[in-house]
Amino acid sequence: MITLTSVTKVFGAATNPVRALDGVSLAVDAGEIFGVIGQSGAGKSTLIRTVNLLERPDSGSVSVADRELTALSDRDLLHARREIGMVFQQFNLLDSRTVRGNVELALEVVGVGRRERASRTNEILELVGLENKANQYPAQLSGGQKQRVGIARALASRPRVLLSDEATSALDPETTHSILQLLKSLNRDLGLTILLITHEMDVVKSICDSAALMSGGRILEQGRLVDLLAQPGSQLARGLFPLGELPDGNSTVIDVTFVGLSSARPVVARLARTHQLDVGLLGAAMETIGGAQSGRTRLELPGTIDAHTAAISDLRAQGLVVEIVRSGR
Repeated sequence: MITLTSVTKVFGAATNPVRALDGVSLAVDAGEIFGVIGQSGAGKSTLIRTVNLLERPDSGSVSVADRELTALSDRDLLHARREIGMVFQQFNLLDSRTVRGNVELALEVVGVGRRERASRTNEILELVGLENKANQYPAQLSGGQKQRVGIARALASRPRVLLSDEATSALDPETTHSILQLLKSLNRDLGLTILLITHEMDVVKSICDSAALMSGGRILEQGRLVDLLAQPGSQLARGLFPLGELPDGNSTVIDVTFVGLSSARPVVARLARTHQLDVGLLGAAMETIGGAQSGRTRLELPGTIDAHTAAISDLRAQGLVVEIVRSGR
């Protein structure tokens, strides 16, 4: 549904250029929620603004819904953008317009008639749970309600793709949860493809099917969350299940990642019983990720790694991902 191929965007003077995007390639499948995560300055906002060509790349191509946007004329690009809605962090509502007026504005600018505008606005306000706020002004709304208006406005033209630019970062945790659940229900009920950027791993963990980790204008890794969890050395997987600092000591320490049904197995008990080991539990985390119950456990084994070859092979034979954090001595 969304494909970026070798996209580059440079800002600043030639003597001091800033490569906001450095050969970025990204693929988002139709109907999925895809999160792009990274720290401030990673290039996330530039990336999402490139998807609808609010920022035109210096090189590379951008395709949405089988149309290469970077190859379109200005007129054709305007039509293509109707299939791409965008939600902003700061809401960007007009204070002089009511909730209804803010949503209708998105339809006015593309020439939709008054009767159709009213009908569509009623439909979309009910969808986002604001049907009883239609005649109120932004100043009368909470932050979460303002963001719902922003989402309604983005959905007014019936887009196939919804872009979310840090849409929850200005909200409190409870409101963030409600907005994320709204996005998830829109994805499910409308078949929307959603691309969101965030600096919060909990957002990715809560609703995303796939994700990409971004730093310095580059994509470091990307893929479906369940696949990344099963990938040894994945930085995203470590971020999804942080296990804290490694304690001092001479023992062997391993991280065991469980994906799907394997999370229900008595792995630690079996390991201790089968291999007669005194297994220490240093940390554990469990979540439902991408629809599958998954988790990570940090185990301490006595002695050196050489003494535990059979135990580690046994774990891997069960389909678990085992990473050696410390070899012991």
